[in-house]
Amino acid sequence: MNEKNLIEAIHALVPMLEANADEAERLRKPVDEVMKAVEETQAYRYFVPKKYGGFEFSLLGFMEIGMSLGAADISTAWVITFCMEHNWLLSLYNQEAQEDIFGQYPYIIAPGALAPKGIATPVEGGYRLTGRWQWGTGVMHANWVMIGAMTEGQDPPELCMYILPIEQVEVIDSWQMSGMAGTGSNDIAITDVFVPACRRQNLSSMRAGDSPGANIHKTSTYRMPMLPVLGLTAASPAVGCAKKVVELFKQNLLQRTVYGTQDKLSGRALAQSKLAHLTVRINNTEQALLQIAREVTAWGESGQTCPDIERASFRVRIGHVVRDARNIVRDIIEASGASAHSLDNPLQRAMRDLETLSGHTVFDLDVSSESYGRLLLGLPSNTPL
Repeated sequence: MNEKNLIEAIHALVPMLEANADEAERLRKPVDEVMKAVEETQAYRYFVPKKYGGFEFSLLGFMEIGMSLGAADISTAWVITFCMEHNWLLSLYNQEAQEDIFGQYPYIIAPGALAPKGIATPVEGGYRLTGRWQWGTGVMHANWVMIGAMTEGQDPPELCMYILPIEQVEVIDSWQMSGMAGTGSNDIAITDVFVPACRRQNLSSMRAGDSPGANIHKTSTYRMPMLPVLGLTAASPAVGCAKKVVELFKQNLLQRTVYGTQDKLSGRALAQSKLAHLTVRINNTEQALLQIAREVTAWGESGQTCPDIERASFRVRIGHVVRDARNIVRDIIEASGASAHSLDNPLQRAMRDLETLSGHTVFDLDVSSESYGRLLLGLPSNTPL
C-alpha cells in the first residue's frame, strides 16, 4: 500500500459519507457501515510505525484526507481523522506500551479525552484510575480509550495519558448537541480500574518532538510536535466543509432567482463579487492549513525539538484557520436567504457543525494568543503543552 493509493481508497468513500450524513446526525454517531468501510481501507494504519505493520505516511496527505471527508460529512470526518491520529499518539509512547498494544493488533480505534478529568493512584505495577471524561470522539466504534489524568500525591501534579481497553470503561449516552451531533462523542467513565505502568505516558514528554516513541523509531513522523498535529487533525475537516459550502453557494447562485423576477442571482454583480471574495478566502484558508502542515513536518525532519514559542505560534495560526473557515460559512448563510435554515439544507448543518467545532479547546484563541504573547514578551509559558 502506498500513500496515494490509500488516499484514493479513502476518497472513494466520500459519496458514502455524504449519503449517510443525515443518518449519522439522527443516530448521534457515525453510521456503522461507513465506519466499517473506512476500517477496510486500512486508514487507521496511516500513522502506525512500519515495524508494527503501519505506513508512516505524510502529514500533508493526512490534510488531504481530512478536507476530502470533511466536505462530505464533517462529523464522521472528525471521528475518522481523530482515530487515525490517535495511532500517531500511541506511537509516541514508550516501547513496552507499543509492543503490548501494536504487538497484538496493528492499529487502535480510540477516543483521546486528554483533559485531566481523572485521578490515577499509584499501586504496585501500575495505577488505579477513576474519573469521568467528556468529548469521547470515536468512543462509539472504539476498541481502546485514551484519557488524561493527574497522578495522586505528586507535587507538582503530573498530567499523563493512559490507555486501556474499551471493555474496562463505561460509555455514557450524553451527546445531545446542536452541532457535530453525528460524532457520538459521549462521556467516558472509569471506576477504580487498574492500568499497567507501561500504558501511562507523561504528556509533557510528548509535546516537543523528543518523546520516547521519537527516540525509538528515529523517523521524522514521530519527531513532529504534538499539539500542532492535534490541531491540524481537527482543523482539516473544517476547511473541507467550508470548501464544500462555497461550492454549494456557487450552485445556488446559478439556480436561485431574484424575488419577483425571472432573473438568476448569478447575473447580479453583487453576487458575482461575493462569490469571487469567498473563493479567494477559502483558497487562502486552505493554503494556510497546508503551509502549517509543511512547517510542522519540517520540524520533524529537522531532528530538533520544537520550542515553546513555535508551538504557541502554530496553535494561534491553526485557530485562525478554523475561525476563517467558520466565518466563510457564516457569510454564505447570511447571503443565502431563509431557506438556508431549513433542517434538510446542508448549509444549515454545516453552520451548526462549524460553530460547535470551533469551540474546541485547541482553537481557543483567547488562551492560545495569551500564551504566544507571553512568549513573545520573554515571559514563561502558562500552558502545559
